[in-house]
Amino acid sequence: MQKDYYQILGVSKTSSPDEIKKAYYKLAHQYHPDKKGGNEEKFKEVNEAYQILSDKDKRAQYDRFGTVFGNGGQPGGGAEGFGGFNGNVNWEDVMGGFGAGGIEDIFEMFGGGFGANSRNPQDVKRGHDLELELEITLESVLSEQEREIPITKFIKCERCDGKGAEPGTNVKECFSCRGTGHVQQFRKTIFGTFTQTSICPECNGEGTKPEIPCNVCHGEGRIKREEKIKIKIPEGVDNNQIIKVKGKGDAGKRGGAYGDLYIRIFVKPHNEFQRKGDNLYLKKVITFSQAVLGDKIDIRTIDGKEVSMKIPSGVESGKVLKISGKGIPHFNGFGRGDLFVQLIVDVPQKLSKKQKEILEQLRENGL
Repeated sequence: MQKDYYQILGVSKTSSPDEIKKAYYKLAHQYHPDKKGGNEEKFKEVNEAYQILSDKDKRAQYDRFGTVFGNGGQPGGGAEGFGGFNGNVNWEDVMGGFGAGGIEDIFEMFGGGFGANSRNPQDVKRGHDLELELEITLESVLSEQEREIPITKFIKCERCDGKGAEPGTNVKECFSCRGTGHVQQFRKTIFGTFTQTSICPECNGEGTKPEIPCNVCHGEGRIKREEKIKIKIPEGVDNNQIIKVKGKGDAGKRGGAYGDLYIRIFVKPHNEFQRKGDNLYLKKVITFSQAVLGDKIDIRTIDGKEVSMKIPSGVESGKVLKISGKGIPHFNGFGRGDLFVQLIVDVPQKLSKKQKEILEQLRENGL
């Protein structure tokens, strides 16, 4: 026999969501199995009715299809296999009852699957992961650093110690889901009876509710504040690299685990050095005579020290020379990249009289 969910809750089809909720609260408290004089069967029936009528989509589906399938979600199947239909059913007429959508409307009733909405209460309480961006200089990646970063996030409420309840009061198991964070619904269709698990609407999947909510955090067990967090930036960190700081994200609800903090690193471009991986590239201008005759010059590295580099005679403009081990430290902590110096031969645009005379002599000698 078809159950009338509106009659079970004592409301009408035109009742508002608030009226349905109030009716559910009253009956759930009245029939709760843990209360004296409670009735478990009635409690289940009331809870089942509320799961349908408190959900906008499910209520619309019940209003549309409830009288078609018999029990509107109540468990049961019968010996005839498909919810009471026998072999003489005109399937074309049955499917026509779903409108233009046909059989697709049947699956729409179930929200795309069964059991997909169930969640572990601990997962619900866990705080969110956070991400922030941090800009550093190229020189700063040469060694490990420790930074203190201010960040606005959820932290544990001090008044209730993260419990969400006023001091001296308790956090109780949710009476609707009995601490599981989810409730089950049974739907009877022409294909048989299906069980669907969904998030408990009373505790939002958390499994517990404070007896009296904390007047500071309003029952969440956390408040939003600015907190200074110390982080370590490893040497050799690269641009767009992400560093994970475990447990430094948002505080969880009512004692739930903290989320993690992810820091995305941006390395500022350098005026002289260009980074490619762990190698550095530098352009160095030399004179025409240095290119022809060769020379030994000093090169200032990224860490401010000078190293000597030999320029071979007859070098061409654009030639790249390598200085080993003067690049960026490897992220794994073993060794460093190299420094590559590109030589740019400076061809003077203006010459003194004496310089011209010397060059004329060189030309006369075949240079």
